[in-house]
Amino acid sequence: MKIIDKYILKRYLSNFFVMLLMFIPIGIIIDVSEKVDKMIENKIPLSAIALYYFHFTIYFANLLFPIFLFLSIIWFTSKLANNTEVIAILSSGISFSRFMRPYIIGASIISVLALLMGIFLLPRASEGFNNFRYTYLRTGGKEIMRDDSDVFRQISKDEYIYVGSFNDASKMAFNFSYEKFKKDELQFKIIANRIKWNPKEKNYSLFEYSKRTVGEFSDKIEVSEKKDTIFNFDLEDLTPTVYVAETLPLLDLYHFIDKEKKRGSSNISVYLVVLYKKYSLPVSAFILTIIALAVSSMKRRGGMGINLAIGIAIAFSFVFFDKIFGALAEKSSINPMIAVWLPNIIFGILAIYLLRNAKR
Repeated sequence: MKIIDKYILKRYLSNFFVMLLMFIPIGIIIDVSEKVDKMIENKIPLSAIALYYFHFTIYFANLLFPIFLFLSIIWFTSKLANNTEVIAILSSGISFSRFMRPYIIGASIISVLALLMGIFLLPRASEGFNNFRYTYLRTGGKEIMRDDSDVFRQISKDEYIYVGSFNDASKMAFNFSYEKFKKDELQFKIIANRIKWNPKEKNYSLFEYSKRTVGEFSDKIEVSEKKDTIFNFDLEDLTPTVYVAETLPLLDLYHFIDKEKKRGSSNISVYLVVLYKKYSLPVSAFILTIIALAVSSMKRRGGMGINLAIGIAIAFSFVFFDKIFGALAEKSSINPMIAVWLPNIIFGILAIYLLRNAKR
């Protein structure tokens, strides 16, 4: 790697991380100012608040990652152009394609970091962020989670389960029922006040257990205070699907989507949007890098301000299209993959057009 590559790559990465360090505290301050009254009113522990803002930092950085990246490139490349450094580099015989090399290397590093964050860090951060909001900050949040926690699942062709609510800390579900059919005829039904997973024994404990077996002439009823048994469903099948896809690691998300497809879930589009965005966001780093470079590498009469204005408009347009198409995929019949990747396709075409003009 030549000196010019190290120089530009250093500016690329340092400006991006400085932009993150500048805007994340601003986001935290704004969030605190909006929620401080409810925090005091609900007497939220400081440890819970600290953990929330740790998760908030990751969630916020991922949400506005395209804007931070785009503005940081616009900023330092415009400074290079205004100082005639870009002209000097190109006048020395270096082609524009060669000038792009450190930018592409930087985009590769950022895209890998974004991919790793989306796979490993974001699921846990999303879970903590949303749990805090629903538990402490959102009016009626606990009731909303409780209302949404009713789980009706078809776990096989002839088996159905229902859960009234689920406690993630104790891994216990309440108001449980299990129905087994054979050719549309009920064979038996199990009811329990509580059901708990036992990780050591690999079985479930049912409390206030009742089983009704349907007979040809009379039914057989079995009752017990506690009964240990084995079912052919997983613990995750008992949990509600409130923002569940956002909280799952990549492999678990694939497994979860596969199970939900077999069950004919109506929320498949929502889960697929979460999955595809894990891949589309890192790719956007390359597209936004090329657009930012093409826009800011020319020395303009208005100076850096014009480049920043153009950059802000393009960056917010990208985020706007990303959110709009994502919402359309979740709420309509649009293919989730097409909807998630369409902003990258549109802005990818724009990047090619701007790059050609910049090379001229």
